[in-house]
Amino acid sequence: MIRALIDTNVLLDFLLAREPFAMDARAIWIACEQQRCVGFVAAISVTTIWYVGRRQIGTEGARQYVGYMLGVLKICPVDAEILAAAQRSPITDFEDAVQVAAAVASGVDVIVTRNGSDFAGSPVAVLTPAEFLAQLTPVL
Repeated sequence: MIRALIDTNVLLDFLLAREPFAMDARAIWIACEQQRCVGFVAAISVTTIWYVGRRQIGTEGARQYVGYMLGVLKICPVDAEILAAAQRSPITDFEDAVQVAAAVASGVDVIVTRNGSDFAGSPVAVLTPAEFLAQLTPVL
């Protein structure tokens, strides 16, 4: 079964119903719930999602979403080794480099993002949400 790190932007698309991206983000979420793939999120993304969610939908909404997310997705830990690997990475955005390093350490197969260019140089394959959905086995 494919193991996919879901980038922060895709999770926020689902949480905040951001158009025109919400439909693919919701389909990815459902695929994770249905265990058609194993969804991952980097630990650092959870705090970003909480922060943005709290500002957009309020504290209670952010709390519920993060709780729900923790029940569906697996967490890619971030520790000193991950941060050091990110520091050495050719990826220029540190947060993205941390996500890649965490994905590598967690044995993730693919990173799903709308911003593929942000992950240039990633040793993990990078797919758009539509590309990722096309690779999943359809529900029968």
